[in-house]
Amino acid sequence: MAVRQALGRGLQLGRAMLLRFAAKPCPVYGWKRPERPFPVAVWGRGERPAGRAAGRGSGPRGLRLGLPDRYRFFRQSVAGLAARLQRQFLVRARGGAGPCGRAVFLAFGLGLGLIEERQAEGRRAASACQEIQEIFTQKSKLLPDPLDTRRWQGFRLEEYLIGQSIGKGCSAAVYEATVPVLPRAPGVAKGTKLFPGKGPDVVPQEEAERTPAAPAFPLAIKMMWNLSAGSSSEAIFSTMSQELVPASRVALAGEYGAVTFRKSKGGRKQLSPHPNVIRVFRAFTSSVPLLPGALVDYPDVLPPRLHPEGLGHGRTLFLVMKNYPCTLRQYLRENTPSPRLATVMTLQLLEGVDHLVQQGVAHRDLKSDNILVELDADGCPWLVITDFGCCLADERVGLQLPFTSWYVDRGGNGCLMAPEVSTACPGPKAVIDYSKADAWAVGALAYEIFGLSNPFYGQGKAHLESRSYQEAQLPSLPESAPLEVRQLVRSLLQREASKRPSARVAANVLHLSLWGDHTLALKSLKLDKMIGWLLQQSAATLLADRLTEKSCVETKMKMLFLANLEYETLCQAALLLYSWRAAL
Repeated sequence: MAVRQALGRGLQLGRAMLLRFAAKPCPVYGWKRPERPFPVAVWGRGERPAGRAAGRGSGPRGLRLGLPDRYRFFRQSVAGLAARLQRQFLVRARGGAGPCGRAVFLAFGLGLGLIEERQAEGRRAASACQEIQEIFTQKSKLLPDPLDTRRWQGFRLEEYLIGQSIGKGCSAAVYEATVPVLPRAPGVAKGTKLFPGKGPDVVPQEEAERTPAAPAFPLAIKMMWNLSAGSSSEAIFSTMSQELVPASRVALAGEYGAVTFRKSKGGRKQLSPHPNVIRVFRAFTSSVPLLPGALVDYPDVLPPRLHPEGLGHGRTLFLVMKNYPCTLRQYLRENTPSPRLATVMTLQLLEGVDHLVQQGVAHRDLKSDNILVELDADGCPWLVITDFGCCLADERVGLQLPFTSWYVDRGGNGCLMAPEVSTACPGPKAVIDYSKADAWAVGALAYEIFGLSNPFYGQGKAHLESRSYQEAQLPSLPESAPLEVRQLVRSLLQREASKRPSARVAANVLHLSLWGDHTLALKSLKLDKMIGWLLQQSAATLLADRLTEKSCVETKMKMLFLANLEYETLCQAALLLYSWRAAL
């Protein structure tokens, strides 16, 4: 019995010791003699200097690598450590040590050996994930900018044909638009004439209704309302720079755009493209025109030359983007997605938010009006995050905003402001962490996507405030929603940000739930089985993408999953799924 207990104790010691090595620096295992310039590591039967005499690099070189001398012990591989301990066991066995001492020493070495084998499996899995990620990173690159042509500049408002109003918000109005070089309905392009210097060509609504073949408007122009930036192009770009965060490089090539962004190095960030984030194709300043509906919809922000009581400046910023059929709010008003489709829509928002977090950007104004929707050939919605006017995109602070006074801007949409933001109190050292704030907002939007009222928009007893709500007050999603989604939404809406999963882990949870099916039976999950499943998904996704001209939404989502594949976050998602299923 004593030997068995000793074996168990040795295995526990070996496991605990190695896990401690891998997680953080451990107690010192070397010792130092005053008369020697470098520390000496005690190892095996003899001594050797851990610096120059060790054969690989000198003491100063070790310091240049950032590794303190007292941690030289930990540079030995686990496999080498296990092998040495097992050899030492044989030496001690011949020396006549007691059975308990020999058992503990052998079990310690065996425990380290078992953990080394497990770590080797993890390294192989991580390597496979990295190789898959490299393949799909190239495959997931977006198509070229549709306005990126040598013939077309697009930095003047007069070069666009502007249609009717799409909508307006608190800071801008959006109109449908097109340009002559883009394909339009036959028979319309011939009759379109643009006159530089005479303002944009506008199609009257009556004429559009009478025309059998109305022109297609693949673009949208967003006209910002300029109340405080003056009429200098450089000042306008600087004041409204948050709107330029999702702008492409070509979009900022004209006028003062490139100059402004060169001056702001180390300041405003610029997003790399992502399928679930809007792209700005052109950004330029121009005189404010009198567009359809302007005198009715927003007369107060017009310049005095267009409206006597207008308060706006004569010049403002224009952004050219893709024209999407509707917003998420409009889509949900007319459609009720199935549970699977709603899961895919929530997943798209998490993918977009994860991209923002990886780029060090917080949107801070996520709501169904700021999410655009288009449908694929099968009628499946594709979601895109837009409207970055309230975003945090400062390279100097990243996602950690110093909150020194109440005058610091915390973002828009107070109803969907995460608890750590809405309850923050200013102070000399106060900082607001936005790394999981947008993921919290996605959790709240999931209620709308699954056909319920957003609990943070309600009234009376149904109304919750992010400042004061308790997690037990959160309503349940419909029973038709998958278990994983219901648990994930509750996790995303936890008050403590440290307890919430990141957007990447949350997205992986839904990926595994959607595509893993019975292949990832988590109670018997093994790393080699997971890698086999990932390889199978990779082959199937590549084949599906090649066989169809336009990939469906689910194929695109699989490609995003594989392009963002990371072993560590995948394991975290798998553990979350396991814990939820085990709790049933």
